[in-house]
Amino acid sequence: MAGPDPDFVGNTPFVIRESHDALDEPWRAYRRARLIHAGAGVLTVRTETQRWVVPSGHAVWLAPGVLHCLHAGGPVRFDSLYAGDEAASMPLPPPGSSAEQNGALVIDPLVDALLAAAAEIPHDRPFDAPAERLLHVLLDRLAHLRAAPLGLNWPRDSRIRQIADTLGSDPAQSAVLDDLAAGAGVTSRTAARLFVKETGQTFGQWRQQLRLLVALERLGAGASVTQVALEVGYQDVSSFIAVFRDAFGDTPARYFR
Repeated sequence: MAGPDPDFVGNTPFVIRESHDALDEPWRAYRRARLIHAGAGVLTVRTETQRWVVPSGHAVWLAPGVLHCLHAGGPVRFDSLYAGDEAASMPLPPPGSSAEQNGALVIDPLVDALLAAAAEIPHDRPFDAPAERLLHVLLDRLAHLRAAPLGLNWPRDSRIRQIADTLGSDPAQSAVLDDLAAGAGVTSRTAARLFVKETGQTFGQWRQQLRLLVALERLGAGASVTQVALEVGYQDVSSFIAVFRDAFGDTPARYFR
């Protein structure tokens, strides 16, 4: 169940643990940075220009003031670490980023244990010395986590966003960029250029990453590998498995073990 409103907790940093049978957390921005760690299940985190699919053992770091929402189609348990001024100068992955940027991370066993312990610390009174030491170690460890390829930049340009939204609602469709661009009122050449400018990826790279993230969502909800491969546009299951393994380092069947 949900904890106290994070914007009204005096102590910082602090951790709140939540469990839900399913989740649609409304859009909101917090005055503190937020680390969202999926301990069980799969979370989808969205901002106005980025989307992440976060399976168990991973997290997303969001800078202060970033409007975002969370979704889970099935049971999920997650920890939210809220950090204030102490995070402003803290270096975080991806390499070269900072606490002012957003990104997905791989949570190591030490950080997992520290988050669990921090979630037991009461927020309604000043922290004692052991609690302060634990939280200091937790913040320090975040800078050593690895970045995870679990995100996708969502375009701002209305024409390219229309293409992105079309594919997001049906990732299995086989329409080529020429047809999608024509439906959005833009030439395919302009669409291709804008995809790189707006997302940092070519259209083909962006589409493949979208399919992989949707696949993560559906695999995490319990769908079979064959079913998911077809649902995201692969007619050849072996090809889907190979692309998934190249992106995430393991086969779909082993990834969620």
